[in-house]
Amino acid sequence: MYSKNQILNALGKVIHPEGKKDIVSLGLVTEIESDENGIIITLTPERSNDPFLSSLKSSVTRVLKEELGPDAVIKEIKVQPKITVAKEIKQHDKILPDVKNIIAISSGKGGVGKSTIAVNLAVALALKGYKVGLLDADIFGPSVPIMFDAKNYKPEIRKDHNSDKIIPLLKFGVKILSIGFFVDPDDAVVWRGPMASNFLKQLITQGDWGSLDFLLVDLPPGTSDIHLTLVQEVSVTGVIVISTPQEVAVADAVKGISMFRSEKINVPVLGLVENMSWFTPAELPENKYYIFGKDGCKELAAKMNVSLLGQIPLVQSICEGSDAGKPVALKNDITGKAFQSLADNIINKINERNREQKPTERLKIS
Repeated sequence: MYSKNQILNALGKVIHPEGKKDIVSLGLVTEIESDENGIIITLTPERSNDPFLSSLKSSVTRVLKEELGPDAVIKEIKVQPKITVAKEIKQHDKILPDVKNIIAISSGKGGVGKSTIAVNLAVALALKGYKVGLLDADIFGPSVPIMFDAKNYKPEIRKDHNSDKIIPLLKFGVKILSIGFFVDPDDAVVWRGPMASNFLKQLITQGDWGSLDFLLVDLPPGTSDIHLTLVQEVSVTGVIVISTPQEVAVADAVKGISMFRSEKINVPVLGLVENMSWFTPAELPENKYYIFGKDGCKELAAKMNVSLLGQIPLVQSICEGSDAGKPVALKNDITGKAFQSLADNIINKINERNREQKPTERLKIS
């Protein structure tokens, strides 16, 4: 077993090509673990798409072998980009004080795969080493329990001083709460708006979320009381709008973007994700068939001056993974890599937003 100082001294010989300094003095080495099973290094670059990451990881392995000896076992080199968080306007007025970023996942209409994107994005972020929560706020059509194979999960309620705390399900590194955990999956949820809003408030304020880098909130399609409740209760870092390239879906996405950009709500739109961008048969992985049209979201992004964060193909394994409770983001294939790339783009966009914009003010309705 090697000491932390031995490992740091060795890593001091790895030079970042762009920074022109060693990775230790640049602050890129944020964690070192060493035991009888090997060495684990965590690198924290300024941005997740640093073009030198691959070569740096190779250099780290090579230099550790050279400096510590050929028998040194490098078990893993993790990459966890920095996450920024905007300073709070009213710290004493904050709900979820240990959650760095609250990200709303929205869509103008149903059927565009919003929950599929939310689930796989949450898993992709967790795989990168971040602390992630997923709140299924689609009160009338919760599908997250199916996608995590947790239809029968019933959350534990724990007493915490004078209040009850709801314990989220922890799966694939993601903390999850959904109305689907509290109702029979075969029953329709028939609630008036205020009742649905109050239940969402409970999941937000009574959920035992703890410390999180990201809390993703899977909203219902369209615009509703649920959207207003969310922006009233918490300071939302930004929203991601999901659409297919189909013209009717893109038209509804415009409404969603406009709602969040309205003067009263004023939540930053981080960008668009185009789902079902093209169909790729498993036997012809290089072929693309544009079933729902081509580049609808790319054109909308340019028109509305928002970023196109990613394009996710229509692949059979994504549907099968959702139905089986095994998100495809767990796989190291073309679909898994698509969600990893999407996660990288969103991390960079959140950091950019937090550097350049003030925290979002909660909506006040008198």
